[in-house]
Amino acid sequence: MEKGSACKRFITCLLVTFSIVIAIVLVALILILTVFKPKQPVTSVDAITIQDMSTGMDLFKMRINLNVTLEVDVSVKNTNKFGFRYFDGSATLNYRGELIGEAPIPNGEIAPQETNKVNFTLTVMADRFLSNSQVIRDAALGSLPLNAVVTINGEVFLGFIKFHVGSTSSCDFTVMLSNNTVVVNRCQSKTKI
Repeated sequence: MEKGSACKRFITCLLVTFSIVIAIVLVALILILTVFKPKQPVTSVDAITIQDMSTGMDLFKMRINLNVTLEVDVSVKNTNKFGFRYFDGSATLNYRGELIGEAPIPNGEIAPQETNKVNFTLTVMADRFLSNSQVIRDAALGSLPLNAVVTINGEVFLGFIKFHVGSTSSCDFTVMLSNNTVVVNRCQSKTKI
């Protein structure tokens, strides 16, 4: 009779232990999917400044020479309770829908609830820029409408689980040729997890 009651106690102990483990796993899963749920990193273009700009006319070759270098300041805010590692970032510069400049964004890490500043330089590909027929009209009006798109991909680590996150920020701005200043018209961001 002792064998039967010992077996029942063992089975009861095993069931209680299994129930406690299941409850702990469920609570951890609920916390991961609610409180510690990965949130979108917020990428924003803070400032765009003209670092260097020179224009000239080559009368012998009948063409306009243009060299523009823009310095772009970007903030990446980690809104998560865990660290965010970003990589494979890039920035592109567009003139009326055509790619005229590109720059890589260096890899980095952001602590929880922190903001990192990322600075990079975009150089205009003059041959692509000047091949657009509307550039002379815009230059005559004294302003060039441009668009900068910043894309950052990364991972949020929740212990042994990692979530892939991508953030894109697009800013339309105008370069005023008379005084070499930049007027930001509109910026929008979107993120996908």
